Amino acid sequence: MIDATHDPALQSWVETANRADSDFPIQNLPYATFSRKGHEPTRLGIAIGDMVLDVGAAFQIPAMEALMALPRSLRIDLRRQASALLSKFSPGADRLLTPLADVDLLLPCNIPDYTDFYASIHHATNVGLLFRPDNPLLPNYKWIPIAYHGRASSVVVGGTPVRRPRGQIVLTAGASPVYEPRRLLDYELELGAFLGPGNRLGEPIRIAQAEEHIVGVCLLNDWSARDIQTWESQPLGPFLSKNFATSISPWVITLEALEPFRCPPPARPAGDPALLPHLTAVGDTAFRITLEVWLRSARMQEPVRVSQSDFSTMYWTLAQMVAHHTSNGCPLRPGDLIGSGTVSGPERHNRGCLLEMTRRGSEPLALPSGEQRRFLEDGDEVILRGWCEAPGFRRIGLGECRGTILPALL
Repeated sequence: MIDATHDPALQSWVETANRADSDFPIQNLPYATFSRKGHEPTRLGIAIGDMVLDVGAAFQIPAMEALMALPRSLRIDLRRQASALLSKFSPGADRLLTPLADVDLLLPCNIPDYTDFYASIHHATNVGLLFRPDNPLLPNYKWIPIAYHGRASSVVVGGTPVRRPRGQIVLTAGASPVYEPRRLLDYELELGAFLGPGNRLGEPIRIAQAEEHIVGVCLLNDWSARDIQTWESQPLGPFLSKNFATSISPWVITLEALEPFRCPPPARPAGDPALLPHLTAVGDTAFRITLEVWLRSARMQEPVRVSQSDFSTMYWTLAQMVAHHTSNGCPLRPGDLIGSGTVSGPERHNRGCLLEMTRRGSEPLALPSGEQRRFLEDGDEVILRGWCEAPGFRRIGLGECRGTILPALL
């Protein structure tokens, strides 16, 4: 799948795309939904440097939903056409561009459904040790990609403030719950994936075809109220602790742009169960994607990086998530969103949430301002960033996903 669009020597006539520090060189070409500042209709765009290309005007594709419904072969053709347009100037092509500073970036599309997985064995083990030190991983974890059905209506584009939720918590063991603003508010560093064109009810997507239905990825912050989660999760899992807000970055980094960063999934340790046939894939089905969390309190001028992790360490791949999601015949639709679950690693600086980072608040995080954080405070801003790099290829970025915590309503 590597072709001329991945050539590291390829440059664009949009000069800012050729800068070494650009997230959006011509080798990336991520999609977004935007509107020019004011009241104009929304448009489908492609980022190139500090500009956005109007895809509707250039290629007559009006919206992200239409793009996601296309078969992968046509999405590949569209990427090649966009690369050709942006690598060799033709008269009038500059009129298809708008500075990013002059647009509002919106949710990529209407999201029909949202499912969040739990695919990092490091995260599952770290959290399990906090609550079940003698049995951190439950018996099914190494057999199936665990997930819960999230709430699409509360997915928001990065930059949208996040209101601290209220809910039921138990302050001391054995006491009755109280209803009040949540104290143990957390972020979760995740990778999201947008899906399409989807399958019919009752017809599973086979693992060999799963990537045909992965349009691209984004940054995802699965905000979590840990005190609500502890009380409500037995026996049916997360509910109000998760569905009050999920932030995603506006850019959809296509699977085609990620091709140079493929790698084998981690080898399964001796003693782990063999994959069942519907989850067994061959080849390089994982991706090297570096993900970071940055945090800024209301007293800080600049954010500080608090963690960095690698998506290639996940126990379950995106293709396995898609195959498992549909293995019972569940239909997926264009624009469906899945989350990877918190992306964590074995070391403290690899841990993708404060629950892990601070060991449930017992080892607070020290900030340059002299403050400490066990969990998030009002006014804190969380910034997710990501990028891919590999020898012989151009570095590409995922942009940012930001969210600031607002006080709970009275």
